[in-house]
Amino acid sequence: MNSLLLCVIIAVFLAAVAFLSYYGYRTTRSAKDYLVGGNSVHPFVMAMSYGAAFISTSAIVGFGGMAGLFGLGLLWLPFMNIAVGVLIAFLVFGKRTRRIGQKLDANTFPEFIGLRFRSRNIKVLMAAIIVAFMPIYSGVVLIGGARFVEQALGLDYNMALLIFAAIVSIYVGFGGIKGVMYVDALLGIVMVLGMVSLLWMTYHELGGIVSAHQMLTDMKPLVPANLAALGHEGWTAMPRWNSQWSWTLISSIILGVGIGALAQPQLAVRFMTVKSGKQINRAILVGSVFILCTAGIAYVVGALANVWFFKHEGVIAITAAKGNADLIIPRFIDSAMPKAFVYIFMLTLLSAAMSTLSSLVHVNGSSLGYDLCRTLRGDRGDSKNITRLGIILGVIASIAVAYIFPVSIVARGTAIFFGVCAAAFLPAYVAALYWKRATLPGVWASIAVGAAVSLFGLTFLHRSESAALGICKKLFGCDELISTFPIPFVDTLCYALPLSIAALVTVSLLTRPMDKEHIDNCFK
Repeated sequence: MNSLLLCVIIAVFLAAVAFLSYYGYRTTRSAKDYLVGGNSVHPFVMAMSYGAAFISTSAIVGFGGMAGLFGLGLLWLPFMNIAVGVLIAFLVFGKRTRRIGQKLDANTFPEFIGLRFRSRNIKVLMAAIIVAFMPIYSGVVLIGGARFVEQALGLDYNMALLIFAAIVSIYVGFGGIKGVMYVDALLGIVMVLGMVSLLWMTYHELGGIVSAHQMLTDMKPLVPANLAALGHEGWTAMPRWNSQWSWTLISSIILGVGIGALAQPQLAVRFMTVKSGKQINRAILVGSVFILCTAGIAYVVGALANVWFFKHEGVIAITAAKGNADLIIPRFIDSAMPKAFVYIFMLTLLSAAMSTLSSLVHVNGSSLGYDLCRTLRGDRGDSKNITRLGIILGVIASIAVAYIFPVSIVARGTAIFFGVCAAAFLPAYVAALYWKRATLPGVWASIAVGAAVSLFGLTFLHRSESAALGICKKLFGCDELISTFPIPFVDTLCYALPLSIAALVTVSLLTRPMDKEHIDNCFK
């Protein structure tokens, strides 16, 4: 290990992060600056921050590892992310969120929904859901970054977790959303450069694009029997239709994460940081290219890792990673790449972890400090200090989750959080933007049904979570209440979201419409 080179790289990286965080701190003069950047963030910074908050170590390490396990079928996810998470999100959701949010003077996602439907309690409920579930996602982001450092540098896993958490809590707490977004823009550039370099070096190691993919196709007979039984048809093919893996890939990963991106509080708040709808248009291309160059490359490299490990070690990637899919990408980079590149690529993983984690803990802190405590106290004063306390508590919760979660959890933990957000928040969010007839009782019903059905499904129906939690086993003597295929493998989003929509529409139509003057003011 070249300790001098490593120290220089990390020192330069952290110095740049510290400078941008300090710049964000110096330009933060009010709660609006701290929470939504004073509605004056540059579109390039917004787009890079959006992408960097979206694509984390869970995408590179977690889903990249799943691609190493199951193959290139995961490439449908980045295409879904671009189509839904960028094009639809920016054009259909972004412009109206910015316009209505600034008209209502909303500073957070829960406050946006609360002001739109004139309900203090809805704001509190949404903030409580965010505070309860956000540590699941931020915890798996911590795991993804720590696993790479553990593999590449031999640093203790627990120490890596604490270092990540300490750095992020410091620069987010002081710089606010401006510091977060400025740093995110830098981290996003590092991520793109690192991932493009990784793809080039991977193809170089494997003899070129055509040769690498042909070898991967030819490895189909090496699929282990246990994976073939799940529907694995080779690393360049989609899984067998109506198999266990096809339901997991389509319902949990592609639909759950793809649709769930529309209702992410840490992403929605970024639309409120720019001055105009035109600036959102300018950000679309940047966001799309970013996702293609990060998540798309991670899934390709993850699958191709099988070729390298078979050529050099005679085993497939999951065997080389000792059964832990979260270690496939770190193990491949550490084994296949020059040591100097490993150090440089570490910045890519650090960037991915820090950018997403900073966004998550900022939203967690603002939800706890600004939306919950400030609202319940009836305090209209400066909320920055209590928000900073919320950030620290959110980081502590994330560390606790990272210690508790089992191996190979990064991708699944991400899908859980995205799915719960979609079921609980997406119908109310759409109604806030487009449906004048939506009522406050309808929104209450939608959020309650979406969250409750998601929790019920995770606890009693979806085998991955219900078996791990053990509550169903303790109460009823079985891992899931319904074992008939494919119910145990259908993601909770597939039934929680339709029921949430039905609750919103039914209750809204059965209750009194909201004040016409308020609605017209929001939509004009």
